[in-house]
Amino acid sequence: MAFSDLLEQVGSTGRFQVLHVTLLSMPILMMASHNLLQNFVAAVPPHHCQPHANLSMSSTDAMDVLRATVPLGLNGKLERCKRYTTPQWQILSLNTSESLWDESMAETETQSCEDGWFYNMTEMSSTIITEWDLVCDYRALKQMSQTTYMGGVLVGAIVFGGLSDRFGRRVLLLISNLMMAIGGTCVAFSTSFTMFCVFRVCCGMALSGLVLNSFSLIVEWIPTRVRTVVGTGTGYCYTTGQLILAAVAYCIRDWRWLTLAVSLPFYVSFLYSWWFLESARWLVLTKKPEQAVKNLKTVARINGRSAEGDKIDLEMLQESMKKEMACSKGSYSALDLLRTSTMRTITICLSAVWFSTSFAYYGLSMDLQKFGVSIYLIQIIFGAVDIPAKIIVTICMSMLGRRPSQCGALVLAGIMILINLLVPSDLQMLRTSLAVIGKGCLAASFNCCYLYAGELYPTVIRQSGMGWVSMMARFGAMVAPMVLLLGDDYPWIPGFIYGGAPIVSGIFAFFLPETLSQPLPDTIQDIDDRGLARTNSKRLPEKLDLAMKDPSCVLLKESV
Repeated sequence: MAFSDLLEQVGSTGRFQVLHVTLLSMPILMMASHNLLQNFVAAVPPHHCQPHANLSMSSTDAMDVLRATVPLGLNGKLERCKRYTTPQWQILSLNTSESLWDESMAETETQSCEDGWFYNMTEMSSTIITEWDLVCDYRALKQMSQTTYMGGVLVGAIVFGGLSDRFGRRVLLLISNLMMAIGGTCVAFSTSFTMFCVFRVCCGMALSGLVLNSFSLIVEWIPTRVRTVVGTGTGYCYTTGQLILAAVAYCIRDWRWLTLAVSLPFYVSFLYSWWFLESARWLVLTKKPEQAVKNLKTVARINGRSAEGDKIDLEMLQESMKKEMACSKGSYSALDLLRTSTMRTITICLSAVWFSTSFAYYGLSMDLQKFGVSIYLIQIIFGAVDIPAKIIVTICMSMLGRRPSQCGALVLAGIMILINLLVPSDLQMLRTSLAVIGKGCLAASFNCCYLYAGELYPTVIRQSGMGWVSMMARFGAMVAPMVLLLGDDYPWIPGFIYGGAPIVSGIFAFFLPETLSQPLPDTIQDIDDRGLARTNSKRLPEKLDLAMKDPSCVLLKESV
């Protein structure tokens, strides 16, 4: 009997699993709100320099004062970051067109916005941009705020990945929920940009803890046959969260109240997270089999199988996981991710997949204003495209396998982004459509790689492995906003980088082993055995040929 048999005995898809997965999925609805919150709290409204402080402006002459103090740009719109050093009142008497007027004033001396900026707040009542004037010379701080948040997610992946393998999934999940709730509340009441960034880092760390531990608790309490469906279902929670964010942001236009609104639900998650049962797999492998037996009996009672649960005792559990317990006698660390050749291949290839998926995903998703339409509408479109994308990738994962699905999603995403570079800028609808398709492919890739990585890494180092690849994903998300700054001088560079990275990582994904219909591995030895079996299966025709030529050859015996 294996652990999967024990799980079937107490009920592997019963009332407990339904309630367990549902409650663990609820916080995922709000994770998208924090990941993509920057699109709304850091939206840049139309702005221009304030007129000189010594000028009085009434409602009747405000336009005249504006014409005399703020020059026009090449696009015919008011300059955002410059004003005339002294008011040019003679402009008011000119009868030429605005373009000619601007040309005639091109040599006039200008200065930066010494008296601040005027913001057009027709769509937002306030953002961090207007709060702390993160425009012009300080515009890079907008991207830095998102980079610091993703830096927090990266640090959280490192910290929570290792700690949860040592102290358990449940306790770290409790800490992550509370940390997200308190951190988000503090962000909403930040009094400076520095304070805002510090607490956003805390939120980022908490998000990593939530993702890693929720996913592990889900996977380790469900059977192999429903893993794909459940993994996709939790992915749809994130998709729904994107739509919820658009709706909440549309109703709440103040950045502080919006941040508070998406943070308060985590207090509720913290309260009901006390109900969760620790993973029985983890308890056995960390020498706590008595608690594992108790948890299995609890699951049996909730699923209405008390009689079957009473048959489980310590001896039965230890017998079912004899091999796993023997392998867990040693201590494990992140170095075990590279200890064997099979583990090295898995870790290197998954690192490339997660980095590029996150890098391109956030490169597309974190600058919605560039599409020239309402950011609320484009957020809904970007969120809705995940629905068909994840349905398609789920079917592909179940029928074709994880590896071809992962490769196809990444390569197709890269192709869509690169094609977009060749489309003229005036064909905005086509450009937006290609970007939406590319984003859908990246969402499908995310959906696949979460499940795929969880199936590739064994239980004894699953959290360390998930923490590592999650760290690589967050590193990609950190770099993505900075790449956007390269577009100031060379507009094509960000798209080229965002498109090239997924194609390269799609090639890396080809070298990963397939996990379709495979049991969840518990030890590193399980992974090595699969790698050895795969190698032997590739060499079998060659060995058969040698055996036919030489009857005394033992290669045939070895391959059998």
